[in-house]
Amino acid sequence: MQPRDQLTPKEIRVATLVWEGLTNREIAKIIGTTEQVVKNYLRTAFDKLGVWSRLELALYVANHGGASWASPPQIELGAPAAAEVQVARMALADR
Repeated sequence: MQPRDQLTPKEIRVATLVWEGLTNREIAKIIGTTEQVVKNYLRTAFDKLGVWSRLELALYVANHGGASWASPPQIELGAPAAAEVQVARMALADR
């Protein structure tokens, strides 16, 4: 398991926005929360990734894929799994 896999989707979003150079205030506006909540996300992301600062976090993101770091790893689906996904999509479309 990669350290990134331990992060919540919000922590991943905040880390990516830090990498893009946004301030806590700007990040808070984008994700619709307060600066204190952003600080909390950062603190837990720092702990999980083993970094100590926003700069180290940004470098971590940059060294692990930058913009694509925010995307979950692609899983190749075999024929049975791909067929199940297609059936599920069709069922949802019929609703």
